[in-house]
Amino acid sequence: MSSVSLSPLPHVRMEKSRLGATEPEKSAPKQRNFMGGNRPSSVSAGILAVTIMSASAAPAAGAESSGTPPAQIATTQVTAKTFPQSATSSANQVLLERRTPSYWRVTFNNPPFNIFGPESIPQLNTVITAIENDPNLKVVVFDSAVPGFFLTHYDFVPPLSDSTGLLSGPTGLHPLPDMLVRLSRAPVVSISLIRGRATGVGSELALASDMRFASREKAVLSQWEVGAALVPGGGPMARLPRLMGRGRALEILLGADDIDGDLAERYGYVNRSLPDDQLDGFVNALAMRISKFDGKAIADTKRLVDFASLPSDSEIAAGWDAFINSVQRPEAQAKISQLMKLGLQTNAEIERKLGHYTETLTQD
Repeated sequence: MSSVSLSPLPHVRMEKSRLGATEPEKSAPKQRNFMGGNRPSSVSAGILAVTIMSASAAPAAGAESSGTPPAQIATTQVTAKTFPQSATSSANQVLLERRTPSYWRVTFNNPPFNIFGPESIPQLNTVITAIENDPNLKVVVFDSAVPGFFLTHYDFVPPLSDSTGLLSGPTGLHPLPDMLVRLSRAPVVSISLIRGRATGVGSELALASDMRFASREKAVLSQWEVGAALVPGGGPMARLPRLMGRGRALEILLGADDIDGDLAERYGYVNRSLPDDQLDGFVNALAMRISKFDGKAIADTKRLVDFASLPSDSEIAAGWDAFINSVQRPEAQAKISQLMKLGLQTNAEIERKLGHYTETLTQD
């Protein structure tokens, strides 16, 4: 195999300044956040965790170990005391490893929980654009360097306008669903290697991938949103019924509970559930095998399968619009506020058992 090239992707700043970039002022303007409240547009690091999340104590994140990450990937743990206002403000959340010219690895690296938000979008977009445009690439595998978490839910700390104000992508969709649609339609084979929680955006990225392989012992998939009075925004209503049928799709979406690797395999949520110690070897062997085949044959075959199986852009767009509408409803704002007070985005126990804790929320 050729020498491994590992490089953090460049951090592309959005037009809006990042939260916490400046010192707070006494008369700072107010912005509406995901929880429906008003807060200063800039606050110093750590203050937001105290005022919004009631200073919930956070145990060490990710008790279980994932596969060995590349040596150069930093996996610094973040606790509640040092937690940034935005859980997605890290500059190198998405890492690209070119194992060979035809086989890449994309690794999510945003400890402690691999939360995804508006600051993550330009970083992932850099990857998706590279995947679309590299003439030698044939297969890409998505995995995680964060123990216990593949990729999780959307970041509820930044102002809602940080998401709604982003320019549409090449498909005309909001950048998040746009990237998922482009990944599905790319001439490159995409594989999600799921070890840990694939929750919300993580589940949606896995569903947008061509294939999904899960750790039998450590994978957890979920579309938890309905449990918090939200509508999922990344297209699972359009994708899940095509994979497993209407009844099982509704069970996952409306039950909003955690699905382990074995049940995910039985339902068609993933291709296979494998023993954890066999997962990396299996996925790597499959990716290497595909990477040796003719690129034109791969692209043409995939294109015809796409034609028969992928949802339309209008179906995906409807899901994102429903998510944005739902997050502004008082019922959703109340439930997200409850979850944040319990420790969502700061407490590993809440993140690991999100399906359980959404069931405990009161009706306000």
